[in-house]
Amino acid sequence: MRLTALNERAEMIGLKPGQGVAEAKAICPALDIVEEDLAADRKLLEAIADWCDRYTPLVAIDGKDGLFLDITGCAHLFGGEEALLEDILIRISGLGLDVRGAISSAPGLSWAVARFDDSRVVPPQAMEEALAPLPVASLRLGEETVAALQKLGLKQVGDLLAAPRAPLARRFGAQLLLRLDQAIGLAEEAISPRRPVAQLSAERRLAEPVQAEADLLRLAHALAETLKPGLEARGVGGRSFELLLFRVDGAVFRVAAGASQPLREPGRIAGLFTERFTAIHDDLDVGYGFEIVRLNVLQHAPFETAQGDFIGEDRQGTSLAAFVDRVAARLGPDCLQGFELRQSHVPERAVQPLHAMEILVPRRRTGGQDAGHGFFRGERPLRLFRVPEPIETFAAEVPDGPPRQFRWRRMMHRVQRAEGPERLAAEWWIEAEDDAPARDYFRVEDEDGHRYWLFRKGLYGRGGTAPDWFMHGIFP
Repeated sequence: MRLTALNERAEMIGLKPGQGVAEAKAICPALDIVEEDLAADRKLLEAIADWCDRYTPLVAIDGKDGLFLDITGCAHLFGGEEALLEDILIRISGLGLDVRGAISSAPGLSWAVARFDDSRVVPPQAMEEALAPLPVASLRLGEETVAALQKLGLKQVGDLLAAPRAPLARRFGAQLLLRLDQAIGLAEEAISPRRPVAQLSAERRLAEPVQAEADLLRLAHALAETLKPGLEARGVGGRSFELLLFRVDGAVFRVAAGASQPLREPGRIAGLFTERFTAIHDDLDVGYGFEIVRLNVLQHAPFETAQGDFIGEDRQGTSLAAFVDRVAARLGPDCLQGFELRQSHVPERAVQPLHAMEILVPRRRTGGQDAGHGFFRGERPLRLFRVPEPIETFAAEVPDGPPRQFRWRRMMHRVQRAEGPERLAAEWWIEAEDDAPARDYFRVEDEDGHRYWLFRKGLYGRGGTAPDWFMHGIFP
């Protein structure tokens, strides 16, 4: 067992990462050792990343103990880069964490200064000057490469900057030069945010924290009003919303809500979160209150205007969508389902289940390739079994007639009326005819007036055995 991380007091008595626990105990018998928990460390780092969303939505996790923040266009909101860096360091230190940071024009340089120098802002004209005195390990190279460079006397980045590039590339590969160029800003380095960037966003920083759900809903309504002009300017409406609640002690809550149709009206947007708060009431710990409230539009879609009635409303067209949105917000998107038509004549493949919110989305039809959307209404049984159930038939007319009697679920049924057959051949582009024989479907009615949908799988005279019969659905 070895040490993986140390606090300041452990470093002061001479302990180092990688040192054996037994040796460390011999140096300091009163040493307090806590077993490493990688999952807990990752959860803490993600919580800090959520907290950093107050500065920029572009937050990426770097390794086990680091974060990248792309603050392009955000620094002026906090009084400049120096004020922003100072605010981050003071606030995170106030949470009981030891933190260092740096701001520069290159992610690689910020990484190097934050870990091997004092926390500061590096101006663009002083990038090489700030990087030169740092050790070569600050270039994010592998341990073997760092050891090889140190053996050659190249211990600082300044030694690499002064050395010819061609011999370095032949000896250590292109990765060394790439890291060097990234650190001084000659090569671009992308930062991948851990969360999708909002299409539109509105935020309210509060002088006094709020705790009541009614106050949060009023703030959501006010933020939705702020977003409405932006949605109108783009000709879109929001379909996926997120309400971020920043608690005063650093915890961040994300409340997501979706809409079946694009929304702009602040009242309907706030109504979605009314239902969400009802569903998550017990899980929302307000603590000492929330100091920042932000409303994000994560996904939007073209907004199609419709003619309203004489008072400017279209209640008939929005009632179903509003009902689906309210139920889905409270009980989840899986609670309501419908069906979408597909281009297949095989009953099991003719429709596929979809969330009701997806079915109500306006879709653009292109070239007649769309099989049609909406809640399924066809000439099939009201109840269609997902898997056809085998039945036992008696006195079936050969070769293409219906049975006179059949036994299904241990009950005998005598056929009084029948209609058919309706032959459905195999879809040869999906499966071979030998694997899926043709089906002959019959609509039959028994003595009690119950109607069923039966089919014969295969044809008489094909193969050595008689074809099988199945029950596939029930008519109302």
